[in-house]
Amino acid sequence: MPSSAPRRFSVVLARIRVPLMWLAMAALCAGYLGLSWWVGGVLLVVALVVHLRLGTPRCAPRVLAPPVRGRWMALTSPVDNVPSQGTHAYGQTHALGLVAEDGSRPDIGWRPLSRPPADFPAFGAPVYAPATGTVVRVRDRRRDHRSRNSWPWLFGSVLENTLRELTGPSGLIGNHVVIDVGGTYVLLGHLRRGSILVTPGDRVEVADPIARCGNSGACTEPQVRMQLMDLPSPLFAAGLPFVWGSGWNAAAPGTAGLPETWRPVEIIHPDDVFAGQGGSTKDYPGQVRRT
Repeated sequence: MPSSAPRRFSVVLARIRVPLMWLAMAALCAGYLGLSWWVGGVLLVVALVVHLRLGTPRCAPRVLAPPVRGRWMALTSPVDNVPSQGTHAYGQTHALGLVAEDGSRPDIGWRPLSRPPADFPAFGAPVYAPATGTVVRVRDRRRDHRSRNSWPWLFGSVLENTLRELTGPSGLIGNHVVIDVGGTYVLLGHLRRGSILVTPGDRVEVADPIARCGNSGACTEPQVRMQLMDLPSPLFAAGLPFVWGSGWNAAAPGTAGLPETWRPVEIIHPDDVFAGQGGSTKDYPGQVRRT
C-alpha cells in the first residue's frame, strides 16, 4: 500500500534527470576537445534511461476535479501507461492530455499538412481550476501554432520538439498555470495565449475558470495538459499520481478515476470533490494501471 509521499529515490532521479542529460551532451561535445568519446557515450546512455524510463513515483493519488467540461478524450493517460508521455522529465510521469471530441474534430491524415487551431473544437474551450489553491506560476508568451496532426508533421515533430526543449519546459508545455493545492502543484498546460485570467498570488476555488484551451508548446492539436508535481517548477519536479473524484464521468457517476486513451467520455463537475481533498492511502483504482 503506497504512502502519501513518493519514495526518495524517485524524487532524487527527478531532480537530476534534466541536468544529467545536459551533462551528457556537454561530454559528447567535449569529445572534439580531447575527452574520451566513451565518457560521453556512457553518460548519454545513462541519461536517456533516467530521462525516459526510471523513477516512477509510488504514492497514493491525489483526488482532484477535471479541468474541462463536455465530451473529451485522452490522447495520453496514466490509465494505460506510466510514464504517460513516454518520459518522466518535467513532472510528466502521470500527465493527462485531453482533446475535445464532439464529432467535428479533424482526424490524422496525409493532407492537409496542418490546420489552424480554430478548426478543432477544443480551441478556446474554458479551462477550470481542479482544486482550491493559490496560483504560483503563469507563463503566457507562447503563440498558438497550427496543428501537427498529419503524418508528415508527426514524423517531423520529433526534431521540432527537441528544438523546443532547448528553450526550457515552456517550450514543451506551452502557456501554463501552476496552482499550489496544498503541498502539491497542479499544472495546466498548452493554454491559449492571452486567455489566462489569473496571476501569481491569486486564490482560486475549485471549478473557477482560469484560462482557455490553446495550441501552444509541443502538441499536435489544441488540448489541455494536466499534471501533478511536487515542485512548482516542472524543470526539477517529480510527477505525482492523481485521480478525478467520483462524479466526473456522466456514464459512471459513482466512480473515481481518469479517462482511458482514445475513449471519449462526457465530463461533468463532481460535486463531492472539495478543496484540498487528498487521496486515500490506497493505490490507484482498478481502472488505472501502472507499468
